[in-house]
Amino acid sequence: MAEDHPLLGNRAMEIEQTESGGEAVAATKKKKAKPARVASLDVFRGLCVLLMMLVDYGGSIFPSIAHSPWNGVRLADFVMPFFLFISGISLAIAYKKVLDREGATLKAVFRMLKLFLLGVFLQGGYLHGITGLTYGVDIEKMRWLGILQRIAVGYIIAALCEIWLPRRRIKRSIFSNYIWQWCVAFYLCAVHTWLLYGLYVPDWEFTVSRTTDLSIYKVKCSVRGDLGPACNSAGMIDRFILGIDHLYTKPVYRNLKECKGFNDDRIPQSFPSWCHAPFEPEGILGSVTAAVACIIGLQYGHILVQFQDHKERLYNWSILSFPLLFLGFFLAVTGVPFNKSLYTISYLLVTSAAAGITFCLLYVLVDMYGWRRLMFALEWMGKHSLGIFILIISNVAVILIQGFYWRDPHNNIVRWIVTRCVQK
Repeated sequence: MAEDHPLLGNRAMEIEQTESGGEAVAATKKKKAKPARVASLDVFRGLCVLLMMLVDYGGSIFPSIAHSPWNGVRLADFVMPFFLFISGISLAIAYKKVLDREGATLKAVFRMLKLFLLGVFLQGGYLHGITGLTYGVDIEKMRWLGILQRIAVGYIIAALCEIWLPRRRIKRSIFSNYIWQWCVAFYLCAVHTWLLYGLYVPDWEFTVSRTTDLSIYKVKCSVRGDLGPACNSAGMIDRFILGIDHLYTKPVYRNLKECKGFNDDRIPQSFPSWCHAPFEPEGILGSVTAAVACIIGLQYGHILVQFQDHKERLYNWSILSFPLLFLGFFLAVTGVPFNKSLYTISYLLVTSAAAGITFCLLYVLVDMYGWRRLMFALEWMGKHSLGIFILIISNVAVILIQGFYWRDPHNNIVRWIVTRCVQK
């Protein structure tokens, strides 16, 4: 069984060739060719890394590419679904043949734990970034969820589906072969919808510690099925299970017009109380549908593994992508908004379809028309995506660089760039 990791790159697909023996004894011999990487998948992963760097560092300068404050989709909102989609494709390659289910499960769980714990270390608050040259975090206020943690959850759910669920062997019938995986995806979507619209959200309150005082805020809800930033059931679930002190302290909805223009320490008392509240954009409920994005990517990986002809692959990918796209837009028109923070069904379908279409285009350019040399930089980034995420996107490199300063810790090149190019 080949091994893979959602941010490390795909191991290769084995090409098996069968030869017949003599007339008396019909024997089959299998020859294994050298592994050959799927170049377009590495390029796609590298493109996602590039987009993540672009929106993280350029979003403050060009807000139009940053995350949508609440409903809607911008460039930054495609990055996470793309990574989840790629993880699914990689899993189909990694678990093309599973001879030892228990062993494969243990390996998948171990990889999930490594990715999850790495995410807690990088995004849990231990590293302080450009705000200071110190490190450390109060465990009572550590953020438990984040980007890598969500990928880890989607990865393990899709991996268990691939390892344990039965499959059929009908040629040219991808949907029927993996009907149980589609059932799991449908079930997860149903659970997400039921919890998002069916749970009753009561009034709630929270406390915010300032440098000079302690403020208590109350949020009036007493509602069911609200999809706003204050009274949605996703936030209630995270507050109940994780605890409000373990949520993301600077949610993107603070860029809404109700709260816009103010940071943590300067939000006026006249603003809505929820403007002060933390909210986890990679929360528990959203991770349910995020796992479905991995399962959808898994189906694209099955097509990649089972079909060898370019036209057959593109045809099957297309008949998956465009119905998902149309269904997603239909749900948006009928009242299910695109929302990354809640990971709504419409957002799931449209971003997964966009990932499928993007992968098709890259496959045509790289694997069919031979543009691999022109995209070598993206391919290299895709092969080293986890290292780039740790060093650059998680600000580890920034933290290391700003450790060198002139006379005063504030006189470092990072702070100089931020104050002159970003905070104008």
